[in-house]
Amino acid sequence: MSDKTTLKGGEFLIKEVDIEDIFIPEEFDEEAMMIVDSCHDFLNTEIFPNLDRIDKQEDGLMAQLLKKAGELGLLGLSVPEEYEGFEQSFLNIMRANEALGSGYSYSVALMAHTGIGTLPILYYGNEEQKKKYIPRLASGELMAAYCLTEPGAGSDANSGRTHAVLSEDGKHYILNGQKMWITNGGFADIQTVFAKIDNDRVLSAFIVERKWDGVTMNPEEKKMGIKGSSTRQIFYNDVKVPVENLLGKRGEGFRIALNILHLGRIKLGATVVGGAKRAILHSVNYANERKQFGKSIAEFGAIKHKLAQQVIRTFATESAIYKSSKDIQDNILRMKSEGIEHGRANIEGVADFAIECALMKVYGSEALDYVVDEAVQIYGGMGFSAETPVDRAYRDSRINRIFEGTNEINRLLSVDTLLKRGLKSDFNLFVFAQQSLESMHEVAQFDSLPYFDEKTAVIRNLKKAILMLLPGFSHACGRKLAEEEEVMMNLADMLMQVYAIESTSLRVKKLEAKKLKENISIYHDILDVLVYEATAIVNKAGKDAIVSFASDEQKDVMIDALNKLCYLKPVNIKEARRRIADKLIEDNFYNF
Repeated sequence: MSDKTTLKGGEFLIKEVDIEDIFIPEEFDEEAMMIVDSCHDFLNTEIFPNLDRIDKQEDGLMAQLLKKAGELGLLGLSVPEEYEGFEQSFLNIMRANEALGSGYSYSVALMAHTGIGTLPILYYGNEEQKKKYIPRLASGELMAAYCLTEPGAGSDANSGRTHAVLSEDGKHYILNGQKMWITNGGFADIQTVFAKIDNDRVLSAFIVERKWDGVTMNPEEKKMGIKGSSTRQIFYNDVKVPVENLLGKRGEGFRIALNILHLGRIKLGATVVGGAKRAILHSVNYANERKQFGKSIAEFGAIKHKLAQQVIRTFATESAIYKSSKDIQDNILRMKSEGIEHGRANIEGVADFAIECALMKVYGSEALDYVVDEAVQIYGGMGFSAETPVDRAYRDSRINRIFEGTNEINRLLSVDTLLKRGLKSDFNLFVFAQQSLESMHEVAQFDSLPYFDEKTAVIRNLKKAILMLLPGFSHACGRKLAEEEEVMMNLADMLMQVYAIESTSLRVKKLEAKKLKENISIYHDILDVLVYEATAIVNKAGKDAIVSFASDEQKDVMIDALNKLCYLKPVNIKEARRRIADKLIEDNFYNF
């Protein structure tokens, strides 16, 4: 492995990081925590008491609540002061997203407005466009939506049929088409609409105002979850869009869409942490209150297992999200120091970490799905009742595996981007991969190593296991790599697990080194169980990949090497989980 330095996107696979180069949530300063407190106070006073009203889509309520958030400055955290915002660092924005992530449908509406609704204009708009729209979006005077998906264009966004032609006088684009699944569609004043101009092969982007003639919409969609979120189909019938409302350059729409989605993915990773922590709160409260066989169900080993797993997956997601967010923030600041303007630095600073954004979206959304599913199970029969809070949590969670590109698309994207960057020599991926293949039987030994050195050795072996597969996979499949989706998803699962355990290991190591936690042994327990489970996932996914692409003579050799690279010292994970659960049960809320 190479020495530690500032990472590029995807470089985590070939570089090791020191604890001084990462950020952990325990390091947030007073300013960040004041923002968090404001978010929690807002949810407690305005959102949680009104969840049923929100889910019933009471007329005007969601827009009213968004405007109240605007009055508190919560809609302008990404907006510079020159456009009447309260611009915060990337890390602080992510922390605010986490805090607001427990707001169910409301958090979806707010994130859509502040993220994919506002940021295309902020980052790609010209000065006139930003001055016209951004201050009113930051204050909540205007609401925003992002209009990309069409009935025939979901994951393949560039196949959309919405089109625009320049009017004879050259003053307007005449827009025609249809968009669907538009969050905030029922009340958004400003829409970023993607369409092809004339016979262009790629999309352009337009700023469209709902009040213009020809903009119409269907009734609200009836959805499984996030029922309070407005979701509409929107139609554009000869809508006259002023030429000055072209967003960015002609043909730049597809790039805008992709880059905004990268940002949406990493932010979703933070949002689901907030949702998971609230679901854990309900889980442990109920487990402590519910009596069966003469004692609370929290005392039973099976329930402790579930509670501990909820904590472990949430803690790992949180650790990984803030590690990647620090890397992104460093990248943005580096670009700005080089004179790159605000919008480009922010959007490209995130896009450089497209691999991590995709992995964290998948890992986080699946962690939340696990947490809410087990919350329902802990509630038992009551969990199936719409009268309990876990009903809403369960239904609302499911969309996160579809939002911002399905988890399947994001798995494929992460591996495809990694391989392409490796081939372009953005970093020496294939040099390390070839070295790993040639030395696949050389396994780091750690039987007598100190605790964190042992974890580092395990992570080094797991990275080598991934790198070992890349040359053989690339050679066996050649130009048909993209058709081997099952193998690419195996590799994505391996990448996710390694990223999560490395982030968590570094966090726990920093907690101990800086003496930020008194009961550090609990965090060792979290890490031990996480590494145990992640290594098993890496082993299985690696075997699934090997038997899918390797020749008969390669298979046994590579599987034997994989098994050795996935070796772990035995750990009593039952007792580790029980200790984690006992702390949660005693605190009666997520306090890790």
